Amino acid sequence: MKHFCFLPLFSLMTNRMTIGTPSPHTDIQSRGWWHWLPASWHPFIYLARLDRPIGWWLLLLPGWWSIALGAPSLGAMVWIMMLFLVGAIATRAAGCIINDMWDRRLDQRVARTSARPLADGTISMLQAGLFLLMLGLIGLFILFQLPVLAIYVGLAAAPLVVLYPLAKRVTWFPQFVLGLTFSWGVFLGWVAVTGTLPDQSIMLIYAGCAAWVFGYDTIYAIQDMQDDRIVGVKSSALAFAHNIKAGVASAYCLAIGLIATGLLGFDHQPFVAAWFGLAGMAVHLGHQIWRLQSDDAVLALALFKSNRNAGLLLVAGLVLDRLLAI
Repeated sequence: MKHFCFLPLFSLMTNRMTIGTPSPHTDIQSRGWWHWLPASWHPFIYLARLDRPIGWWLLLLPGWWSIALGAPSLGAMVWIMMLFLVGAIATRAAGCIINDMWDRRLDQRVARTSARPLADGTISMLQAGLFLLMLGLIGLFILFQLPVLAIYVGLAAAPLVVLYPLAKRVTWFPQFVLGLTFSWGVFLGWVAVTGTLPDQSIMLIYAGCAAWVFGYDTIYAIQDMQDDRIVGVKSSALAFAHNIKAGVASAYCLAIGLIATGLLGFDHQPFVAAWFGLAGMAVHLGHQIWRLQSDDAVLALALFKSNRNAGLLLVAGLVLDRLLAI
């Protein structure tokens, strides 16, 4: 993919822009690889959360599960996985921009998000819109490398991406909407490698993934509980209150149970490593629940980020089974 075609637009967007310095309380990372890039680009890195890769990892992993399950060959599996990697980074970045466009006023009132570029005025809505367009074009380019049916399935997720920021205003469980959104890769990955609509087993894995997302995003929401009460934002962390451990544990148990039931539907595949991978994921999630404390925001963020490793355990098992079958 040729990124140079976007540079003139990017230069126009960054012209005469004032660069803000992240304040100590913000979730923006103050140092990182992006500081090798021009300073005028940094607010766009923060806006797209490119300084925090955990988001695109969690968006990517469900797609990798179903790609490993359905790919007709090892070469096809690796190729589609790489396309999904680029697509997940672009899509997650676009979703973050949409979220911040919806929430820029709320973000100004929450300590952790007040220094985000749209909230503190570092980037204008026009600049954010142009950046969103650029990322959308990248995502569409990746999507159009897939079969036609996969293109339709990918586009079908757009309403969920747009509506998630609204969910926190109308329901105590916006994490459920996020679960449906972040798990969409299960469907898209399957269609991308098989050219067929998901069967019952994939539907069960999708449901299990949605429960997993619900659980880890409830942990993430612990960081903002005090501010959310003040500004009126709803979350499952607030809904569960002092029963957060039980709520997250229920979601995680449901996730493992549904994913396991989905894998049982692939009785034609000799799973060995995949079951070890799922068991490792279950142990990892159990360890999260054991450590979880509803009044420790720093720990909540660390536990949330550790879900990348939880999902990778299942990826490793599924890929290893494919390698052993060669």
